[in-house]
Amino acid sequence: MENKAIARKLRLLSQLMELHDVNPFKIKSVANAAFKVDKLPFKLADKSYAELEKIDGIGKSLAAKIVELLETGTMAEMDSLIDNTPAGVVEMMGIKGIGPKKVAAIWRDMGIETVGELYYACNENRLIEAKGFGLKTQEDILKVIEFVMASHGKFLYAQVEPEAKGLMDELRSVFDNILIEFAGEYRRKCEIINELVIVLGTRDPDMTACTLLTSSALHSITREGDCIIAQTANGLKVKIPCVERRYFFRTLFFETGNDEHVAAVMKRETEESDQPESELLIYQKAGLAYMQPELREGDTFIEKAANDKLPQLIGFADLKGSLHNHSTWSDGVNTIEEMAAYCRDTMHLEYLGISDHSKSAVYAKGLSIERVLQQHEEIDHFNKSADGFYVFKGIESDILGDGSLDYPEEILKRFDFIVASIHSNLKMDEEKATARLIKAIENPYTTMLGHPTGRLLLSRNGYTIDYKKVIDACAANNVVIEVNANPLRLDLDWRWHQYALDKGVWLSINPDAHRNEGFNDMQYGVWAARKGGLYKERCLNALSLPEISRFFKTKILTENAINA
Repeated sequence: MENKAIARKLRLLSQLMELHDVNPFKIKSVANAAFKVDKLPFKLADKSYAELEKIDGIGKSLAAKIVELLETGTMAEMDSLIDNTPAGVVEMMGIKGIGPKKVAAIWRDMGIETVGELYYACNENRLIEAKGFGLKTQEDILKVIEFVMASHGKFLYAQVEPEAKGLMDELRSVFDNILIEFAGEYRRKCEIINELVIVLGTRDPDMTACTLLTSSALHSITREGDCIIAQTANGLKVKIPCVERRYFFRTLFFETGNDEHVAAVMKRETEESDQPESELLIYQKAGLAYMQPELREGDTFIEKAANDKLPQLIGFADLKGSLHNHSTWSDGVNTIEEMAAYCRDTMHLEYLGISDHSKSAVYAKGLSIERVLQQHEEIDHFNKSADGFYVFKGIESDILGDGSLDYPEEILKRFDFIVASIHSNLKMDEEKATARLIKAIENPYTTMLGHPTGRLLLSRNGYTIDYKKVIDACAANNVVIEVNANPLRLDLDWRWHQYALDKGVWLSINPDAHRNEGFNDMQYGVWAARKGGLYKERCLNALSLPEISRFFKTKILTENAINA
């Protein structure tokens, strides 16, 4: 083992010791040894125990640890500390800009145990108010985590979007009179992007490809025939097929749908369309209605297209309000009045649902019963003076370990709507997680199931659930399922939207906004919902203010009837 590897192990040991509040003198001794070992001009692996203990800064105790490390590849003390530390917390210590003390605060004070949860907390501005942190530290942590995520070659759609638009703008400025369009995962609005595909239709593919070789927006550019393969500055793979204009739409079709979808359409094609003038013609020759790019995943919607029964997919303009939002009453950045004004004046919505964290979410300043009543007074006061806009009283009530909600009935009945969500004890097996959700769904006061699996894309897998049982329970209990529009979540997964819709379940595109800018995330939720085939007639927050008021009142009346 080389000295640098030994130094890294000793450094990690010192960090773990600091994380677990071991004797400060001992921590300093190990950290100092790590520094000195890295600078030694000779190999420690060649030294005996007697020789090691005589080296300045090592001594008997550390010499024994180094011998143990050289002989076994590890140290018992370090293994013990690692066994008592969540793997995600150990990973956090590799993030530049936060040392063991800050990691300890993140873990113990904020209950964050993975890098993904930390990334989500930064996006919610939760670190700003934590002791020892601030805006700059939060921004630095975000940048480092994003860099690590990028190094794995996978990107969230929201991460890719600005760069993709910038590249498209450059291509349009360089090339005149060409056909150009996004294809692949980006055009299908996939939640995770592995490769950005842009198809160019031009009179001279060879010259176009040669010009792309000099693009200032691309890196590591290579050419494979008339196709350019490159990367963006942050490592996103880029593929740009350059084809003759007459082949543009056929190439666009082949490059947009996934392999299963393209094969399903081609299987139905009765007359080959080698040079179609639009993608519509390709679908028509296959006996299908035109399929929006978002639906081109596999063959899920093929039969509906064959029978001309494709859904009229929901659009952003169909949304009339925003539900599941957090104000300064819990861990939000803006006041209720500021959020209402933004929704009314900037988003042109008709209503806002405030659903701050409930009392169990102490890390997010969850509302005690007293504070719930105070918040309701503030909302009542606002609604008296609001003209044509309304704020609904909601709560994001934590689903406790046994599936119950964390307020008594006399408080639950005061809300207009309740989003029931799991935020703790995420390491459940499928049976336990499913039973826990179903019990919450069967609570007569539950209006909506929030982010059903708790997943954080590219960061944390959600807890495993029996989707069919959970969705069936929502159908039986008239509970709405959230499509959490935060681009890190997009949960309920679009792959289960059709099953929910077929069961008659309502979906709601919720931004989970913690600041005004967060309302714009609803666009990502709309795209995810379109992939799942959602139409406005089954989207809760596509209802008008009078319609959703009746919906909530009907739910409340049902609750009262059950409890009568």
